[in-house]
Amino acid sequence: MNMGRLFICFIVLISLFYISLVLGDIGTATSYNSPYTPTKCGGNRSDQFPSGNLFVAVSEGLWDNGAACGRRYRLRCLSGNNRPCKEGTIDVRVVDYCTKRPCPSTIALSTDAFAQISISHNAKINIEYVQI
Repeated sequence: MNMGRLFICFIVLISLFYISLVLGDIGTATSYNSPYTPTKCGGNRSDQFPSGNLFVAVSEGLWDNGAACGRRYRLRCLSGNNRPCKEGTIDVRVVDYCTKRPCPSTIALSTDAFAQISISHNAKINIEYVQI
């Protein structure tokens, strides 16, 4: 095999490796504190919150005029200041529309959800997320 073909094969393999690392969309995440009710999705209903309190409020880009209510996302921390990320992914449910204008991040996680993926409680982190 000549050097030109070998180089092309190498580039293709490296490209496939990097493509496989990112499966979802890239955004940012912050945490938000209680009170969590009323929400735009379920009002004051307590049954809207999943076990473990792994829920989120989403920004305009994901809100989809309320169609985001109940959607589930799998997300993981990618990076942030002072290495805030914990390993692994979490599954969260959309229960609200971000109340701050403008929303400080793509997704605002409950404090319990944020603590599952970040060691820093008040950080803004970079995340990868995919709808499940």
